[in-house]
Amino acid sequence: MSLLVVGSVAFDAIETPFGKTDKIVGGAGTYVSLSASNFADDISLVSVVGGDFPKPFLEDMNKRGINTEGLEIKEDEKSFFWSGKYHTDMNTRDTLDTQLNVLEHFEPKVPESQASPDFLMLGNLAPNLQYDVIKQMTKRPKLIAMDTMNFWMDIALDDLKKTIAEVDILIINDEETRLLTGEYSLVKGAQKILTMGPKFLVIKKGEHGALLFNSSNDVFFAPALPLEDVFDPTGAGDTFAGGFMGYIARTNDISFDNMKRAIIHGSAMASFCVEKFGTEKLLTLTDKEIQDRIQEFVSLVQFDIH
Repeated sequence: MSLLVVGSVAFDAIETPFGKTDKIVGGAGTYVSLSASNFADDISLVSVVGGDFPKPFLEDMNKRGINTEGLEIKEDEKSFFWSGKYHTDMNTRDTLDTQLNVLEHFEPKVPESQASPDFLMLGNLAPNLQYDVIKQMTKRPKLIAMDTMNFWMDIALDDLKKTIAEVDILIINDEETRLLTGEYSLVKGAQKILTMGPKFLVIKKGEHGALLFNSSNDVFFAPALPLEDVFDPTGAGDTFAGGFMGYIARTNDISFDNMKRAIIHGSAMASFCVEKFGTEKLLTLTDKEIQDRIQEFVSLVQFDIH
């Protein structure tokens, strides 16, 4: 089944208590598509980069089955750049620099050949752009998933709610859930969000796992895998979303039970992402490593009660 990914392809410079990088490839669209490519084999990416973006990286994405026909290259401009520093707990960070560059006037253009995907993943972008992508679809995908962040809740709440009403599943973290709904309880917050339009909600809780809700009041919780080394959490949420949607696309099953399995696959991919800086780990993963990691998740929660 086909999966269309829309999101930023960019540069990051990252500092954590365990090291720092100069300019490396990042961006929501990058992490989502790389992660999903481990499961789905028909992935298209819509984004924009400048002439400074490394062509060999795009070639590597193509080799992994990611179609970049919809990735616009503005040769005379620079790619989006973000720089941040993580605190000791790795859950909080300070933004040191943000340069919108090509993203400042980005208008996603979905190629006609990619405008009727089976599944659509809207990575974190301005909600009016996400809405515009939905309206470019020539037929409604079987599942439209959307990620967002607190920044848009602060400056574009009306646009955000308009877009949320159009999607099937919203993927956000616990802090964003509380900000969007005004509810401290994640259960009450989930109930509010599910009246806004989505049929499903995934709440990411970082090192504390993820929650899945649906409009029938079903709830599923998946823990995070305890890791010995966490070097860089940048992109972990996008990698989770990519693994989740990649598995959904591969299985072509949008039932609640299958989404439980998708949560585990997404969590497994996110656990790899944080073990190295940037996309480094995602680019070297083997199928065996992924399957072994998924079994670790199964073993973590499997038990008998007599």
